[in-house]
Amino acid sequence: MIVFTELFNTEFLIASVRLATPIILASIGAMICDKSGIVNIGMEGMMLMGAFFAAWAAWQFANPWIGILMGMLAGGIFALFHAWATISLHLNHVVSGAVINILGFGITRYLLELIFGHPGTSEIIPHSLAEYRFAIPLLSRIPLLGPVFFNRTPIIYMMYAVVILFVWITRKSRLGLHIKTAGEHPIVLETLGVSVKKTRYIAVMLSGILCGLAGAYLSIENGNNFSAGMTGGRGFIALGANIAGGWTVIGSLLASFFFGMVDALALRIQVLNVLRVPSEIFLILPYVAALLAVAGLVRKSRAPKALGEDFQIERS
Repeated sequence: MIVFTELFNTEFLIASVRLATPIILASIGAMICDKSGIVNIGMEGMMLMGAFFAAWAAWQFANPWIGILMGMLAGGIFALFHAWATISLHLNHVVSGAVINILGFGITRYLLELIFGHPGTSEIIPHSLAEYRFAIPLLSRIPLLGPVFFNRTPIIYMMYAVVILFVWITRKSRLGLHIKTAGEHPIVLETLGVSVKKTRYIAVMLSGILCGLAGAYLSIENGNNFSAGMTGGRGFIALGANIAGGWTVIGSLLASFFFGMVDALALRIQVLNVLRVPSEIFLILPYVAALLAVAGLVRKSRAPKALGEDFQIERS
């Protein structure tokens, strides 16, 4: 019982939200991209670009808010390369995503040395977004839920807004209907006079913007600098969360929060060492959880029918 209370308490839930936030943002990005018919496994690279440029801008201008904007912009622009490769050049989606990841790792490492003069990490930014924690009046006083969800930092609140916005987009908006049709029956959408190409470009760019925001969270809110490869596979975990969540916003949210809880549990076991076993064993827990979740739920969820399929209109 003592072990249980040491592991599962308010601090555990707070850590779960903190660790789940970048996964939630990236998984919703993966969801909106997949719904349009474009496979996106390049989220790791997009997150890295967002993390680097957010840290650079926050350091250069001594303003983390500029860092947020620059991270989102970098992720969106980098995503356009994936859109161009898959939609305009008709390249294989998985190959393009893999190249995006490789470029993300390579470019950020190169820029670290070019701009900061040394590999590994950037300079410490003068002000991180962790300094801007604020409590929402009344809601923050709710027992248990208040400290966990309503006394947080800016990008976590932005994540809440992203969830609400994309629930509305996917369920109520015309854009959401177009994106869904582009991923299910693209020829129908084109017949109705709506460009499948344009719709998919918008979806991929939205995906990149969310990945850029997730990266910005890692470097200027959860941390105070950029370090090479700091995403640590979260882009792939987000991909698993999207699949486990059945290509829906709420499903992706719940799956991502589950992975955040597993990650928080692994960290607490390492720190507290309550199980008296080598703590390094628990480093793989989030990845094992992602693998098991995808393996167990992928058969029960249905991907968009045209996911990964090339679409071209033959002109006579």
